[in-house]
Amino acid sequence: MRDEQLTFLKRLVAEIGPSGFEGDAGRVWREEAERFADEVTNDAVGNSYAWLHGPEGAPVVAIEGHIDEIGFQITHIDAEGFLWFGELGGWDASVVVGQRITFRGQAGNVVGVVGRKASHLLSSSDREKAPELKNLWVDIGASNRADARRRVEVGDYGVVDTPWISLTDDIVASRAIDNRAGAWVALSALERLAADRPAVTVVALAATREEISFAGATTGAYSAAPVAAIVIDVTHATDYPEADKRRNGEVSLGGGPVISRGSSISPVVARGLMEAADRIGQPYAVDAQPSATWTDADGMVKGGRGTACGVVSIPRRYMHSPNETASFADIDACAEVVAAYVKGLPETPDFRA
Repeated sequence: MRDEQLTFLKRLVAEIGPSGFEGDAGRVWREEAERFADEVTNDAVGNSYAWLHGPEGAPVVAIEGHIDEIGFQITHIDAEGFLWFGELGGWDASVVVGQRITFRGQAGNVVGVVGRKASHLLSSSDREKAPELKNLWVDIGASNRADARRRVEVGDYGVVDTPWISLTDDIVASRAIDNRAGAWVALSALERLAADRPAVTVVALAATREEISFAGATTGAYSAAPVAAIVIDVTHATDYPEADKRRNGEVSLGGGPVISRGSSISPVVARGLMEAADRIGQPYAVDAQPSATWTDADGMVKGGRGTACGVVSIPRRYMHSPNETASFADIDACAEVVAAYVKGLPETPDFRA
């Protein structure tokens, strides 16, 4: 990964952009795309598109990564000035307790602390129960409701305030790796194809709202009308204590991309991705998704005229937590494999099994 590519990834991860509020992250992504794409656009649901136009009439192949992250939204401000919130995407409440949250207020960012009754004050039965989000609040130091409302309003959104940290030269921990890393891969693969044009038209798509509905990906499939789409997301690494390899496979940080096979996935695209990885000498793992993939492929396969989907995933530890952990080498390798696959497509690819 070149220094400028790493800088772009850090910028992308730093933006506050939970589901439904991805505007700032989308602007950073489109600004980067303007350097090499033939055309850069966005739509009413917040999706961003970067195009490499092939010959007239060439089929469209999409490379998609969702750009939203999990977060929070203020649902109530009580008389004492404490904020009550709902989740944007799925959270384990036990990792939220005690975190700092940055809300995007109308006059700027506002930082608060997630509060819960101290363990000393809990009953013995309450100590044995997992915390629930509905019983947590955010303290921004306000003296009352009016004081709080001078800084935030019901409906304002926020994310955990955990900055990027490098654990080693290759391993990073941060919020929003899911799925800013996937949006980075989509655009990085397109940049590689811009330097060595494929026979097809290619669109990189940074889709919105994956964590709540797959709405951005479904809309994008109708708008771009791709014949095939490679969806980039993250998946569970299983190289940590007590991981269940029998259920989640053998996946390790630094082991390369994970290519999926399953009922929402085109066997033609899946096989082609594996062959592309073999061709360039890139190690990879294969995982099985017998029902839904729980990625934007589940939305795109139903969009437009029907889209042949593949899924390439970045191994990651501690999913949906404030410190999602991933490998630069894996992220970069995902872009290499996807670019190699698309570059190898003929002028009239046939995705029928």
